[in-house]
Amino acid sequence: MKFGFIAHPTSIGLKRYVKMIDMMERTSRDLHDGYSRELWSRRNLVPFMEFAPIRSACGAECAGWVQYLPLTAEEMLDEPQIILRRVVEGVEQMADKGADLVGLGGFTSIIGRRALETAKRAPVPVTSGNSLTSYAGFKGLRKVFELMRLDPEAHRVAVVGFPGSICLAIARMLLEIGVCLDLVHRPGANPDEVLSHVPPEWRNGVTLTGDVADCYPVDRFFVAATSTGGVIDADRLLPGSVVIDVGLPRDVKRGSKRRDDILVIDGGCLTGSGAVRLGTESLNFSVKQQLNGCLAETMVLALEGRAERFSIGRELPPEKVAEIGRIAEHHGFVPYPLASYGERLAEDTIASFRRFHLKPNGVRAQTAPPAGDIETPAADGRDSRLQTINRYRRHINPMMADFLHMLHCDHVFAKGEGCVLTDTEGRRFLDMVAGYGCLNLGHNPPVVVDALQRFLAEAQPNFVQYVSLPERTALLAERLCEMAGGGLQRAFFSNSGAEAIEAAIKLAKAANPRPRLLFAENSYHGKTLGALSVTGRDKHQRVFRPLLPGCFGVPFGDLQALERELAKGDVSAFVVEPIQGEGGVIVPPLGYLAGVQDLCRRFNALLIVDEVQTGLGRTGRMLASQWDGLEPDILALSKSLSGGLVPIGATLSKPEAWDAAYATADRFLLHTSTFGGCNFAAVAGLATLDCLIEQNLPARAEELGAYFKNELTRVAADYPFVAEVRGRGLMLAIQFASDFRGCVAASAKEFATRLPGDWHLTWRFLPDAVRDDLMHAMNKMEETLGEMFCMRFVTKLGNDHNILTFVTANSSTVIRIQPPLIITREQIDAFVRAFAVVCDEMSTFLD
Repeated sequence: MKFGFIAHPTSIGLKRYVKMIDMMERTSRDLHDGYSRELWSRRNLVPFMEFAPIRSACGAECAGWVQYLPLTAEEMLDEPQIILRRVVEGVEQMADKGADLVGLGGFTSIIGRRALETAKRAPVPVTSGNSLTSYAGFKGLRKVFELMRLDPEAHRVAVVGFPGSICLAIARMLLEIGVCLDLVHRPGANPDEVLSHVPPEWRNGVTLTGDVADCYPVDRFFVAATSTGGVIDADRLLPGSVVIDVGLPRDVKRGSKRRDDILVIDGGCLTGSGAVRLGTESLNFSVKQQLNGCLAETMVLALEGRAERFSIGRELPPEKVAEIGRIAEHHGFVPYPLASYGERLAEDTIASFRRFHLKPNGVRAQTAPPAGDIETPAADGRDSRLQTINRYRRHINPMMADFLHMLHCDHVFAKGEGCVLTDTEGRRFLDMVAGYGCLNLGHNPPVVVDALQRFLAEAQPNFVQYVSLPERTALLAERLCEMAGGGLQRAFFSNSGAEAIEAAIKLAKAANPRPRLLFAENSYHGKTLGALSVTGRDKHQRVFRPLLPGCFGVPFGDLQALERELAKGDVSAFVVEPIQGEGGVIVPPLGYLAGVQDLCRRFNALLIVDEVQTGLGRTGRMLASQWDGLEPDILALSKSLSGGLVPIGATLSKPEAWDAAYATADRFLLHTSTFGGCNFAAVAGLATLDCLIEQNLPARAEELGAYFKNELTRVAADYPFVAEVRGRGLMLAIQFASDFRGCVAASAKEFATRLPGDWHLTWRFLPDAVRDDLMHAMNKMEETLGEMFCMRFVTKLGNDHNILTFVTANSSTVIRIQPPLIITREQIDAFVRAFAVVCDEMSTFLD
């Protein structure tokens, strides 16, 4: 059976989209067949898409096509009789083309006394699709109640647009399940006439109003399907309000400000399951998500072979609405997932709105609480996870929450011990990220925990650093200087690696007041303004420019480039990482760091070594710079200095540098930190140093790191998409090189060749700026595909093998491997086995 469907744009933007489609389709024919006057003549309907064949989940087949009447609802309202003739003409054209049934989308089903007149004149049966649209809107609201774990009978629902056909059908279904309704009708309508549409046995459960504003103070659930649109003011909705916006045009007016405390759900839409095929599909690309109910009903009737006027007029019998819903689901069309303004809504997001309907003590915010609406404690692991995710999304960083959700990495952990994290649902994960180098001793190291607990139990003083001389802080300073050696004898304490670098920059500028600072390209030193100024990655800096003046990058590993800059005699300091961590774990060439030190001494520039990520045993030495015998003027530490339990940073310096910067009455307090240097953090630092030394963890990192690297290299040898396994000690990285260069251009060329017409010619005559922008976009897309390939490894290791990894900050094609230094050989072997499995599963293409 064949069907036709007449759609129309619901906004000016979509109308212009239809105009673009029309231009592209005609141009394609013109290029293919040559010019004809008929091709470039006025059209009643604009061709959009053909579905041949459609195959449902149960094997039924049909075919059909969709065409646009290129008018918005507002434009159709101006000339209803002319539009009726155009709709009928469109139905006739589709019938001539072989359609046995024609669906009327949106406003085309309202013109002509809710399509009764259209049906009378049409040569084939027509349907408005309102029955399945109503079913989908009703099921969408039920799904919201289900996800929010609320009892529908305990909440009033405002139905806006009653007694329009969709609102009338949904209202009756809601009344059947015991929901009380506020029915919003047109202003001036006769209340008795409106009430006559409600069966007598349900009238006690409804109130009538001609003004939707009456509902704003009392209702948090709305269903809307008016013919005019724009009747609900988003600014006036209560927090936690949910609107099932069923009709087109949309009934919710965009508010004056973005609101994250309301949900506007696209009601009346259905999605084809994976078993549904809408014509020839390729690469899982198919137009079968968020289908309007009117189109879906037309398809379903065609699949059933039922060429009948199923949904016409105001009255949609509830039994027919339920019938078409059952049939649709049988064929694989379901009213989920829900979406908002076309964007898919995570069920977690909907579930989180439960909080608005409960008082802090667990009682629902409106009226008396039914038993079903009592808040249960978040002892349930999934509930705890959902609450955390949505609090994070609302109050911290919604993009990060969505990013991790997209990667299936949005874990919430309840326990950390050693190298293992346990999530709120009891699943255990091997942690190979370890706080990006913060957890050299693992999660909650007992030695550090015990030391901190003793400090607190004894009520020892903590914040006394600016009214006295803190004992533990002074001891930690001494221990760090002894550990570092090389003449480092002064320590400044802060709260993070970025702060430690800030302190180093200020010290260098004060001690050696020259105008320029040098840094290595591809480096990473932090995201505060000063640290960012010496970070060698444009993507981190771009938004925040102008940064500190006088900061210049030189290639990492290039002594000649460094010498050229130092020889100018205006460089205060050069800041460098012994191994570039966030740059992708880049190990410098042999002799580079020693050469850097010699050059800095020769040209009287201070050498700042950033050991924030490399320090404290990570690379097989207590400091990575000790591999090269460095004696820097300034050295920055952080991350694992407190065992990962207390924020701390330390900037060590030679006394000559410190004295030149601060050893006067006016200068000795020029750089301070409120929290830096507290005894509590120092206690953690002292315990951490003891543990690193007593357990000889640097030597362990060297031994296990060599084994780990060899095993990963062995596995990677079979897979060309692994470019390199590199690093030192337990600071390792896997560099991926899944090459997508040229793929987008090849795809575009292939389509230009296969599509009817001469699209190569069209490309040649695009404006230069358009071509340049398209080429840039293609190149960035190819880079992104390589990054996506790498991120699949992160996702698969986490979801299939319960192993946590992540990419480095400067490169999304590099996976960092930085486990706690207490990792066992058995845990390393488990990672290697998992990595081998994932490599095999991702090896469809070996380059």
